[in-house]
Amino acid sequence: MADYTITFVRSAEKQLQTLDSKIVSRVFPKIENLSTNPRPQGCLKLTGENNLWRIKIGDYRVIYTIDDKLKQIDIVSIRHRRDVYR
Repeated sequence: MADYTITFVRSAEKQLQTLDSKIVSRVFPKIENLSTNPRPQGCLKLTGENNLWRIKIGDYRVIYTIDDKLKQIDIVSIRHRRDVYR
């Protein structure tokens, strides 16, 4: 399987920069793994949304879209679970 390209929406990039380095060290490897497996075990397609997927990393959630034709993943949001769905 060909690797997917990972891009960040500007707001997701800012969210990642504001996270504690301890959290980033847990979140970033999971995001990198999406390039080889965009739908890892435990991921969930969000109901009511066209093409949004979610992975859990402790108390944090990474929301992303998958474009299989272009082999691209767009990271939309990286937030704490209490804030991510608002």
